[in-house]
Amino acid sequence: MSQNTPLIIHDLCQIKGGGERLVYTLCQGLAADLVTGHIGRNTFDFNQLDGEVVDLQALSRIHGIKTWALARAFKQLTPPKSNNNPIIYSGVASPLAVQHYPQARKVFYCHTPPRFVYDKQSHFANELGPIKRLAFKALINWFKPQYEAAVEQMDVVLTNSEFVRKRIQKHLGLPAEVVYPPCDTAHFRWHEAGDYYLSLARHDELKRIDQIIEAFKLMPDKKLVVASGGEQTSQLKKAAAGHDNIHFTGWLSEADYLSLLGGCLATIYIPLDEDFGMTPVESMSAGKPVICSDHGGMLESVLNQETGLYVSNNSLVNDLISQVNTLTQQRAMSMRSACEHRAKDFDTALFMQNIKEFL
Repeated sequence: MSQNTPLIIHDLCQIKGGGERLVYTLCQGLAADLVTGHIGRNTFDFNQLDGEVVDLQALSRIHGIKTWALARAFKQLTPPKSNNNPIIYSGVASPLAVQHYPQARKVFYCHTPPRFVYDKQSHFANELGPIKRLAFKALINWFKPQYEAAVEQMDVVLTNSEFVRKRIQKHLGLPAEVVYPPCDTAHFRWHEAGDYYLSLARHDELKRIDQIIEAFKLMPDKKLVVASGGEQTSQLKKAAAGHDNIHFTGWLSEADYLSLLGGCLATIYIPLDEDFGMTPVESMSAGKPVICSDHGGMLESVLNQETGLYVSNNSLVNDLISQVNTLTQQRAMSMRSACEHRAKDFDTALFMQNIKEFL
């Protein structure tokens, strides 16, 4: 690693998600070096960074042991001869590298305590057969004590929302400071109030895109564009088959992402128990209101009836239909100024200013 420069240690860079964008921003703003367990094809171009980038190539091809493989790679990481500069750990497995840098300032940006270990353990276990469930339990028993011991060594724990701060306190018994994730607000532009609603979330069960599709199947006069990709893509396409008002784009280039976002009427983002969620902030930055969940991190970014509309968790599809019908083009355009103003509370410059206070 380079001398006299901060180091970021991050789990993996797989997609253009909020965690990856945060790490990319940190590397840029601090001229930091980066060590990561994996860099995929659908993420940001980390080769453009000024600092040194080390890809440990530790992502297992065997489904279900990703965390074990990453944790093992960070535990076995060969550190530089000395590093007394600040180190920011980001992710779930990366804190296990803390043993290699005893003299460094240790800052942990905790996106969430690992949910498969804590609040979502039953959810993941119920999806497995008997043999895989035993392996899953063994992984937790191996990983949990090492994770907790590593986190306790941190000088400060940062997190992305008050929602997750409470989760950290509950599961880890540790205090944390909230530093909201960054959004390059100048990067996003309003183009027009188009005739389509846009989903940008990763195709994951907890993002509940299937519920968005069910709602639009009942609204054939409303257009839905489903961007991104993920494990549920084929399942979601099958669910939407025969409905011409629902269109899938796959993973988007940055230019296409900006174009689709700038031209939509509004975005829809209704995940379950979302930690924070960058999609709503990017949507507001482009002047687009957000139809979103009425719980989780979105309550800290989206202002109900001002920069978006909340959807009740108790009657998800029906309430989503109601809110889509409520949000006309005229109303969406009237929210533009409030959206752009609200997004500035999460601007990259403010994020970097807050981060530097803890280094």
